[in-house]
Amino acid sequence: MTQSKGNWRTIFLLALSGGAAFWLANFCISLTPIAAEYRAGLSISYFPMLIEALIGGLILGFCVSYFLVRFYEKLPTNSSMQKSILLSILILVLVTLLIEVPAKFGTPTSSGLHFFIIGLVFNIIRIPALGIAIGYFYTKLEKSTVK
Repeated sequence: MTQSKGNWRTIFLLALSGGAAFWLANFCISLTPIAAEYRAGLSISYFPMLIEALIGGLILGFCVSYFLVRFYEKLPTNSSMQKSILLSILILVLVTLLIEVPAKFGTPTSSGLHFFIIGLVFNIIRIPALGIAIGYFYTKLEKSTVK
């Protein structure tokens, strides 16, 4: 029971770090002119977008953290950073196929491909940033439990 409690604590700490990295990357991206064009083209409000990015980052961070902690030994590579990045790339592919493709190509605008590419580039920045943060903090947590 204690091991399970420790795992959930680790998962939530990692999810928070990943969500924070995702949100910070999103915030930095949101300050660019391309992001302003993207928001205007898809009628996205700025402040709700920041809240949605925080919630989305926490959800994705929880998913990556859960699978990292739960299946750590079964994942290829020896580095927790590489395992976390591998999981975040898998999440990137799933988000692209299940959310971005239907959302962008299902819109009535003629610029679906243009906005899809912009959204994909944003996710290529945000989601690996999440994976890097989770891998970094997992390594830190791992070292602190060994001592």
